[in-house]
Amino acid sequence: MNSSLSSQLVGSAVIVRNIPYLVTEILTAVFSVVGNTLICLAVVSDRRLRTVTNYFLLSLATADIFVGAVAIPCAILLDLGVSRCSLYACLLMLCNLMTFCMASIFGLLAVAVERYISIMRPFHYRVLVTPRAAMLVILGTWISAAFTGLIPIMGWHKPFPPGTECLFNTLISEAYMVYVIFLGCVVPPLVAMLILYARIFLEIRRQIRQISEWEVDVSRRRRRKRIVARELRMATSLFIVVFCFVFCWFPIHLLNLINLACPSCMVPREVILCAVILSHVNSALNPIIYVFRMKSFRRAIEATLPCFCAKGSVGSVMASSLAKAAQGQGEECSIRRVPLPGK
Repeated sequence: MNSSLSSQLVGSAVIVRNIPYLVTEILTAVFSVVGNTLICLAVVSDRRLRTVTNYFLLSLATADIFVGAVAIPCAILLDLGVSRCSLYACLLMLCNLMTFCMASIFGLLAVAVERYISIMRPFHYRVLVTPRAAMLVILGTWISAAFTGLIPIMGWHKPFPPGTECLFNTLISEAYMVYVIFLGCVVPPLVAMLILYARIFLEIRRQIRQISEWEVDVSRRRRRKRIVARELRMATSLFIVVFCFVFCWFPIHLLNLINLACPSCMVPREVILCAVILSHVNSALNPIIYVFRMKSFRRAIEATLPCFCAKGSVGSVMASSLAKAAQGQGEECSIRRVPLPGK
């Protein structure tokens, strides 16, 4: 009786201690799933958004949905210590977040390469970057991410004594996290992306200067300037996505580096939990960036929402504003047929 009561008290203490963490993780999961689902619906429902760039962003949004729907619930279970399971079930729960992280970083690199070709090699773009090629690249990123993230299941992990709780630090090797994930699969793509975006911004600045010196018709110059400005805004938005990825994921990787270099160093539990939460928050940030930085996504979402909640107040406001723009071409779902601008 006493042992049962004491175990219940310990379990209650663990739950109470983790309430701020649990609430934050649950909110992050909800925002990740809802926000990225809206992004996917916008791309699927609006033909103007079905570009190669947005196919890569759709893959990135899918990875973020899995983070909110699968990875974060697994992290909550692991932190509560309720997951006493077999070795491979434990490894699968631990490895899914790394798989989705790798899918994100490889997808961001693919977007950077696609934008580089679009700006630096515009005449070869339609030949090199086709929807079929994009789908093959996306498939390749997910296969590479799955292979990299599931390496611990293939044997590279610490011993798992029977009856031990499924915890990240007790099972996943720090050497694997540092040498394979961080130094092998995170740092090189980020360095490549920084170089690509630096070249892109320099080229866009050169084109803007060149346009201002052209002796051509004013309307033609303005049209070309608008195109370049749109490309600049797109590249800036994607660079912000990369920056947020670095800001959210580097703390947890730095902690792994500290654990490998100094096994005896004690890192406060609160610091670890903050780093974990920050890595998860990245999945909820991308939809916010798309909506506030890309008018095409914002307008597509505004046109999509009334069809799902036409009777709600938000749907009514959006429907009335879009109905005026459409000049009486239809109500509710017909609003979605209002022509939207491109990227």
